[in-house]
Amino acid sequence: MTDGTIFVGGGGPDHGAPQHLRLDYANRHGLVAGATGTGKTVTLQILAQGFSDAGVPVILSDVKGDLSGMAAPGSEGHKLHGPFMERAGKIGLDLEYRAAPVTFWDVWGEQGHPIRTTVAEMGPLLLARLLELSEAQEGVLNVAFRVADEEGLALLDLKDLQALLTWVGENRKTLSLRYGNVSTASVGAIQRRLLVLEGQGGTNLFGEPALELTDLIRTDADGRGMVNILAADRLMQSPRLYATLLLWLLSELFETLPEVGDPDKPKLVFFFDEAHLLFDGAPRALVEKVEQVARLIRSKGVGVYFVTQNPEDVPEDILGQLGNRVQHALRAYTAKDRKALRQAAMNYRENPDFDVEDAIREVGVGEAVTSLLERKGIPGVAQRTLIRPPSSRLGPLTEAERRDVMAGSTVGARYAEAVDRDSAFEKLQRRADEAAKAAAEAEAEEERAEAREREYRTGRRYSGGKVGRSTSRPRTRSSRSDTIGEAFAKSVARQMGTRVGKSIVRGVLGGLFRGR
Repeated sequence: MTDGTIFVGGGGPDHGAPQHLRLDYANRHGLVAGATGTGKTVTLQILAQGFSDAGVPVILSDVKGDLSGMAAPGSEGHKLHGPFMERAGKIGLDLEYRAAPVTFWDVWGEQGHPIRTTVAEMGPLLLARLLELSEAQEGVLNVAFRVADEEGLALLDLKDLQALLTWVGENRKTLSLRYGNVSTASVGAIQRRLLVLEGQGGTNLFGEPALELTDLIRTDADGRGMVNILAADRLMQSPRLYATLLLWLLSELFETLPEVGDPDKPKLVFFFDEAHLLFDGAPRALVEKVEQVARLIRSKGVGVYFVTQNPEDVPEDILGQLGNRVQHALRAYTAKDRKALRQAAMNYRENPDFDVEDAIREVGVGEAVTSLLERKGIPGVAQRTLIRPPSSRLGPLTEAERRDVMAGSTVGARYAEAVDRDSAFEKLQRRADEAAKAAAEAEAEEERAEAREREYRTGRRYSGGKVGRSTSRPRTRSSRSDTIGEAFAKSVARQMGTRVGKSIVRGVLGGLFRGR
């Protein structure tokens, strides 16, 4: 790394001038693309360590497990040491092996510190995307969130949301008058999707202590930016969960960080690997949200780098905002492939020395066609570039090495144990218990009154009297001014006023509100 730049790669035979990524333009986002096996992961690794060396924290996902090696220095015993040194000589690099400061994170808490958020922080838009809800189902989910706000019901984990949705379904008539149609079919569909999400690891993702963003934006004692690596090999088995988690992180950064204008270097750089998962099947509203975040988050000093196989995986409106580009080889065996190749070449500033389309097709493993922003943010001329070798280990850590890194972390203890504080589930459980107690007392009082009535009638019969009074009671109904909570308590109490009603409500609420 030179002053104010990151050395990406350089010349050699048939290659152009050395290529440097300017830190003052690094928050204008970037793209690393190329077919499988062409060197994208190594490029991601050298960029991430370059940012770290410059004091810029990094967030990245480790899809294949290879990037964990950043926590250890490279070694002369590695099988690629010889080729690395040869390449370093060609591009004029004095290669020095060193590790990067790394913090490991994992939704399951196995390969890193647990990473959690709350249902409320995720919000209905991202949850609807995660659960693949229809428009009507998303509307019901918004009603549930609105009720939670009005009633002071904290939505922290999945059981909170499941309990609230059950209550919404049982009080759908009252809620429909206030918020619009709430159907049992929509509630049931959401509940089924939540069960699927539980099976995919959603129970681990939602809860407390929730991730503090400040724990991602840290530097070590030497001033190097922390490299936050999210273990994603298992997470990738649930691609919708993976994409939603990273989008949530990006959205939280956007909403939390202050405006900084054009800094000398980014405050944080976010690498989104397998970026096509974010956009596959995404509704237009979500794509527009990503576009807005990508456009505006640069003013908060955050650079976003999409890593994917083909540039066309990224929507055109977002692709146009990615100023720094590293294009590894693309295959062109079919008509569709050739069209994608031409389209990728058109996004580069032409170089009179070679044809960009041919270069993208011909570059070998570890080579790329690069275009990095120059002074005044002008895209650089396309260059064939030998990507520099990494300083940290190329390949994964051993399990013992990973455990040692996690044990030395300063933030691990904060997230080690899950906390289940008083929230929607517990509050609704207490309301149900109170309603059940009130209904039981009302039933007991009714039985006592009936006993007195029978005793009175028996006495009148023996004395020759007549009973002319009615035992019917006027029906009660909820006032329109009742709160949602009062309506809930009254409806449960009315249902439990009879032995049949009591058994029904016990059956419905027993499974829902039983202790964990």
